[in-house]
Amino acid sequence: MIAFENVAYNYGGGDLLSDVSLRLAPGSFHFLTGPSGSGKSTFLKLAYAELRATSGRVNLFDRDVKTLSRDDVARARRRIGIVHQDCKFLDHMSLAANMALPFTVSDRESDGQDMKDLLGWVGLDHLADALPPQLSGGERQRAALARAVIVDPDVILADEPTGNVDWDMSLRILTLLVELNRMGKTILVATHDLNLIRQAKAQIQARVLRIAKHRIQLAGADL
Repeated sequence: MIAFENVAYNYGGGDLLSDVSLRLAPGSFHFLTGPSGSGKSTFLKLAYAELRATSGRVNLFDRDVKTLSRDDVARARRRIGIVHQDCKFLDHMSLAANMALPFTVSDRESDGQDMKDLLGWVGLDHLADALPPQLSGGERQRAALARAVIVDPDVILADEPTGNVDWDMSLRILTLLVELNRMGKTILVATHDLNLIRQAKAQIQARVLRIAKHRIQLAGADL
């Protein structure tokens, strides 16, 4: 689905990522760890073609990103749900209206029931008419996850989805991600929270990757 072949990304005169080879297989669950500034967010942006590799090849659904037009990239991104670290919403629009935006971008329509069901799934059905500034940090994170999956993508890429919430809320978000994976979605979560990773590995088969010295390595059993 998404594959890196000897990928490097140069930032500020030196390689932030180097010689990265990795394949996200359908239905797999990956965690990506590493210190702040090591390149986790950059890796995710390469994975959904927000950034282009300095060298090497990124394949997005069996097509080389370098050969894709802007329209091709937009079509490919419709198959990828992205949960950004900062959970951006349009503050003047209700939660339900914010959730519906991916339908507008993808030229699809919601029958309303899908929206209601999804808000219920993340426990936010009672806040459909609320404005984003009225939501707590955990509610915003769950809303961001729901918005990422509303058009039924094949892949979910999440950048520190539990970074600004307490442990109980982290577990709730993890439960939602595990459910998505059991539904056949490919999941990649960038996180520094090793406890979250341990909790996930007790429930599902998850591959843990670590960025070290600009390269991505398979983490050992010390997690």
